[in-house]
Amino acid sequence: MPGENLTRIEAQERRAIVDTQSYEIALDLTKGAEVFGSRTVVRFTATPGASTFIDLIARDVREITLNGRTIDPTTAFADSRIALDGLEAENELVVDADTLYTNTGEGLHRFVDPVDGEVYLYSQFEVPDSRRVFAVFEQPDLKATFQFTVTAPAAWKVVSNSPSPEPAAAGDGVATWTFEPTPRISSYITALIAGPYEVTTSELTSSSGRVIPLGVYGRKSLWQHLDADYIFDKTRQGFAYFEEKFGFPYPFAKYDQLFVPEFNAGAMENAGAVTFAETYVFRSKVTDAVKERRVVTILHELAHMWFGDLVTMKWWNDLWLNESFAEWASTIATAEATEWTEAWTTFNAMEKTWAYRQDQLPSTHPVVAEINDLEDVQVNFDGITYAKGGSVLKQLAAWVGIEEFFAGVAAYFQKHQWANAEAADLLAELEATSGRDLSTWSKKWLDTAGVNTLSPEITTDHDGLITRFAIVQTAPADYPTIRPHRLGVGFYSLQGDALVRVHHVELDVDGDLTEVPELKGIARPDLVLLNDEDLAYAKIRLDERSLQTAIDHLAKISDPLARSLVWGAAWDQTRDAEASATDYLDLVLRNIASETESTTVRTTLAQLQLAANSYVAPATRAAAREKVADGLWALAQDAEAGSDNQLQFVTAFASAASTPSQWQTVKALRDGEVSLDGLEIDTDLSWALLVSLAAGGVVEASDIDAALAADNTAKGGEFAAQAKAALPNVAARQVAWASLIEKDDAPNTIVRAAALGFTHPAGVSVLGEFVAPYFDMLLPIWNSRSYQIGQYLIVGLYPAALANVELRDATRAWLAANADAAPALRRLVNENLAGVERALAVQERDAQ
Repeated sequence: MPGENLTRIEAQERRAIVDTQSYEIALDLTKGAEVFGSRTVVRFTATPGASTFIDLIARDVREITLNGRTIDPTTAFADSRIALDGLEAENELVVDADTLYTNTGEGLHRFVDPVDGEVYLYSQFEVPDSRRVFAVFEQPDLKATFQFTVTAPAAWKVVSNSPSPEPAAAGDGVATWTFEPTPRISSYITALIAGPYEVTTSELTSSSGRVIPLGVYGRKSLWQHLDADYIFDKTRQGFAYFEEKFGFPYPFAKYDQLFVPEFNAGAMENAGAVTFAETYVFRSKVTDAVKERRVVTILHELAHMWFGDLVTMKWWNDLWLNESFAEWASTIATAEATEWTEAWTTFNAMEKTWAYRQDQLPSTHPVVAEINDLEDVQVNFDGITYAKGGSVLKQLAAWVGIEEFFAGVAAYFQKHQWANAEAADLLAELEATSGRDLSTWSKKWLDTAGVNTLSPEITTDHDGLITRFAIVQTAPADYPTIRPHRLGVGFYSLQGDALVRVHHVELDVDGDLTEVPELKGIARPDLVLLNDEDLAYAKIRLDERSLQTAIDHLAKISDPLARSLVWGAAWDQTRDAEASATDYLDLVLRNIASETESTTVRTTLAQLQLAANSYVAPATRAAAREKVADGLWALAQDAEAGSDNQLQFVTAFASAASTPSQWQTVKALRDGEVSLDGLEIDTDLSWALLVSLAAGGVVEASDIDAALAADNTAKGGEFAAQAKAALPNVAARQVAWASLIEKDDAPNTIVRAAALGFTHPAGVSVLGEFVAPYFDMLLPIWNSRSYQIGQYLIVGLYPAALANVELRDATRAWLAANADAAPALRRLVNENLAGVERALAVQERDAQ
């Protein structure tokens, strides 16, 4: 990665010299499997006589011409930059190059479908990867118009930000597409998607009266599984909601949604040409959690057409102006405009869990982050930027009033359309519409890091009546900010076969201690729930009696959001070593069967397995893992036939299996010797069971090869890589290691899948062999691979399942010996270390 970084100071200095007007980009996609031709004409103004640079990552640069003056590429092009000297007031730069396709999901990704041999391309430019395709001033505050001309096989579809034109024949089965220029946008949201994609089209009428063409695209071999009508339906609901609430019509000419192979993220908000991971094309049965996540993602990317694409942050420290807002907007739209009305429960179970975890890592940062360079921002697409930001925006909207909040947002779009903005610009509009001073709120919530903890203090008399109720607020020593919160307090008591809310108050909490006198004289309930209705962003504590009530009776709470809050509180206390991990296992196994919210089940089952694999004391861990897997299999057998919970319990059981008898059950289920009513062992479930069998040593590499031959698809290839890497012997792990570390030709999704298999908890006994090689590879991998692949390897291959003192000490030793390593690399390693240190603390608590 050396030579590809860009600092904030460099970007500011360049912006002071340069203002961009337009790009004309001609791409030739007919030059074979390795490179494509890229010719860029960029027009820009500049300070006369100044010098600067333009960004480009290319294999060869043939021509550089600045204002008609030829520049020698051999001297001007180095370290992914082209030096530009002697600038004039008005400038025209021409750069002609050959640039490389990637298989990392960055730049212009090239994929060959194993089913039919067809070639598919798509671009992914956020954060700094449009420079892998054309010469560009790669920073968000240098907006311009972009006009693409693309030469490609005539049988292909070619999609960009502007509507696709009719192609002109260019001979020998080749055609040229000449697109209209875009509005003024940032380079990272430009896009090119090309290949023999299938497409279905529709349209809608915008609030402006314009007819907006809609398209849904997917690969030929997956097309039968793509439910385009449903996607159009959710898109229409989102359009209507956002256009009304934002007070600004959809700003682009059309809206295409393209499901593309080997995608790194869930989706990307390219203006008018959103790309989605094929995870959202359901070839097998998926859980409601995944179905709902797809809807939220569809609306998240649609919200970006305003938050990020129409109005863009000046620099990446304000990435939250994109992601936090899209997270909040997509959740409220999902809850209010679609059938997924419990979206805020899902938000609590998934996003806030992610946020609380991220906010307790040593790498935590303010929502408005300090971003010194591109490497900083690469690692900041995290739970703070997305989920914590979305959480505090929910709180802000409640505080200023939702109508005033939307009015401020609408004014922000009007004032800054097609331009760049900073946090202060948005807050100014919200202050104007609400009449509230947001400076203190901003300072405490956007400019400081860390999560507060709220705990009840309760005293009662001999009759059980409350004589004092107070809320204690604490903050971590490193981030001591005490914040104001608006929250509810719910009292829940057992009534027959239900745990019913019998009392609720809503109040403002500020300072270290907040007395709640209105609760005096009320009978102490069986369960006290702080932050009832989830208004606040804070960890909450259950008192001892409430925690025991939760363990015994959580399933008896009827409100799914209240249940989610209790699940979350119990998990926070466990991972903070304030409650026993063994007790947490009991809580889950006793209560999860009745949980109705799919994402709550999904999140809780993942936490259950983490607790069993890493948090239970080592002396009792084997028994705990066996107990959890047996419990999950019992839950699967008792679940309603064909239900969401049945599928989740079966999948979790396969993942948790740790004994020969459990793997024999997995095998019998996969082979059809054991069956559950309503459960189909479809393609993806069969693979999940096979991965489990591989981790247990029940099958061999040849069995995995046979399964891949029967499902020779991109998804099958990922499962096969995961299964082979999970085989529980050192020789198999060494083969997997070599394929990832000693070679660099595996595509991004195979790297990700193989790393997942490599660290499977069932093979923990062999992971110790790879601790030293892991630390030996860190610097070479960071220095030789793209950011995305480097991150997959550095995070994915960390042997976290060991969760022992030896791994902790080895990690600390590497950090001590590599104090001058890249800050972004050290951040990833520090986050790995934090997970082990937490596990050791929780193990110690569990052993008490």
